[in-house]
Amino acid sequence: MKICDLKRIAAVFIILFLIGVNDIHCQTVESDERALLNVDEGIRFSKDSLFQMNLRFRMQNRAGFNSIYDGENLGVEQFEMRVRRLRLRFDGYVLSPKFQYYIQLAFSKADLDLETGDIAQPVRDAILYYTINKNLYLGFGQSKLPGNRERVISSGNLQFADRSIANSLFTLDRDFGLFGYYTLRTRSQSIFLLKGAISSGDGRNASAVNNGLSYTGRIEALPFGVFRNSGDYSEGDLEFEPLPKLSVGITLSENQKAIRTGGQLGAELFQARTLNSLIVDAMFKYQGWALMSEYMSRSTKDPITTNEVGDVRFVIVGKGVNTHVSRMIGPKSELALRYAFVVPDKSIDMYLERVDESLIGFTHYLNGHRIKIQANLGYRWLEGLYQIENSGNSWTGMFQVEFGI
Repeated sequence: MKICDLKRIAAVFIILFLIGVNDIHCQTVESDERALLNVDEGIRFSKDSLFQMNLRFRMQNRAGFNSIYDGENLGVEQFEMRVRRLRLRFDGYVLSPKFQYYIQLAFSKADLDLETGDIAQPVRDAILYYTINKNLYLGFGQSKLPGNRERVISSGNLQFADRSIANSLFTLDRDFGLFGYYTLRTRSQSIFLLKGAISSGDGRNASAVNNGLSYTGRIEALPFGVFRNSGDYSEGDLEFEPLPKLSVGITLSENQKAIRTGGQLGAELFQARTLNSLIVDAMFKYQGWALMSEYMSRSTKDPITTNEVGDVRFVIVGKGVNTHVSRMIGPKSELALRYAFVVPDKSIDMYLERVDESLIGFTHYLNGHRIKIQANLGYRWLEGLYQIENSGNSWTGMFQVEFGI
C-alpha cells in the first residue's frame, strides 16, 4: 500500500471521528425478570438494562406484467408473480444503550443476489454502533453507504413498488467498513448532517480481492429543521407537515480498484478500475405534498475491460436523474408521479442505451408504510424515442401488498 493511501486512510478516520448523523434515541426499559413485549415497533424483548432486542419482519407480495413492443404488436411478454422481499430484522443493544446492533436477513430469491453468483447472500445488514454523545455515533460492519436518498430509504418506505432506473445503475449500495455520523446544530432551527464511510468497495458479503478501498462522504442541510417521524428518509408526506421541510444532500465517493461494473454491484470486471461518483438530492414536504429529486453520475478513466479471448465488461459510467412528485389525496391515500432517465457516457454508448421511464402510482396506507396496498403503471422508452411504435419500448404494471410489523 502506498504512503499516500495510508495518509488518506488516517485522515478519513480522523474525520469520521469528528463527523456523523442524527442522535440515536436510546430507550430505557424497566428492570424485570420477564421478557417485555411491545408491538409498537415490532416485538421487544428486554432483560434489566443490559439487553434489548426488537424483532420485526416484512414481506412484499406482488403481481404484475411487462409488455414490450417488438415492431409489430404490443403483447404481454411476461407476468411477474412472486414474493419480492421477505425480511427479518433484529436491533437493540447489549450491555448499554451506547452499544447497539442492527441485523437484517433476506429470504426471497430476488433478495439473495443469485444473478451475480451461485451462492445465496441472505445477510443484508450486520452492523454495530457506538454512541459517543447525542450528536455523534460510529458504526462498524455491513450497511448502506451514505449515497443517494432513494437507495438509503428503506424499501419498506417507498411510494412505488421498485426504485428508479437511475438508482439501479448508479447507486452506491451496501458495503462493509467503518461509518461515522454527526449532527451539527446551529443557533437557529437549521441543522447539518455529516456522514462518512471507509469501506471495502466490493459490496456486501465480499471476499478479500485487492488493497483498494472506498471513501464516501456526505453532507445534508435541513434549513427548516427536522422532519416529522424522520420524513426526510421516507417517501410521501404521510405526516402532512404543517410547515415546509427541506433536506438537500451531496455525496462524493471514490472507489479504488473496484472489481464490479457498478462498484459495489454488478458482474465482475476483467480488470480493476477506480470509480468516482457524485450524488446531489433533495426532499421537500408540505401539507401532504412531497417532492424528491436526485442526480447521480459515475466516471472512470477507462471503463472498458477485456479478457484474453476478447470478451468485454464495462464500468457503468454516465448520469441519471430521478424525480418524484406526490400528493396525499386523503388521510391514507396518495397519488405519485415519477420521471427518471439514465444517459450512458459516450465511451460505453455502443453497449448501453439511454432509457427514460415515467410511472404513476397509487398507494393506500392501512398502517403507514408498514401495511399498504400499491398499484403502479409505467412506460419506458429507449434513446429518447417515446412513440409506442418504436421497437423496445415497454409498458409495465404492478400490484403489490406490503405487510409487516
